Amino acid sequence: QVLLVESGGGSVQTGGSLRLSCVVSGYTANSNYMAWFRQAPGKEYEGVAAITPHGDTTFYADSVKGRFTVSEDNAKNTLYLQMNGLKLEDTAMYVCAANRPGELVYNALAPKEYDYWGRGTQVTVSS
Repeated sequence: QVLLVESGGGSVQTGGSLRLSCVVSGYTANSNYMAWFRQAPGKEYEGVAAITPHGDTTFYADSVKGRFTVSEDNAKNTLYLQMNGLKLEDTAMYVCAANRPGELVYNALAPKEYDYWGRGTQVTVSS
């Protein structure tokens, strides 16, 4: 059974930082595409960052480029999202996702590419 469990969310002031973690069980994290999505109230899921198998390439939404960094620790089977320079508009539920091993991914930031989802961790940014 594949299980993704996020942690690290919380409340922070604008300009602050948080690091989100997503612990993966049921398969090896670096064998799949993995990604972070977020959903603000009343809005659709937005792809924030993604990483290819073995961490060769990363992808970022324009809104977070230069501020967020996605990475993975293979030894800990964990995906991370380091978020710096947080803005009010970063407030959302952040969810990690993974696709099935071996499946092709055409748009790494599209929700439809991913098969396994965590339950999310809330990030709230205030002024």
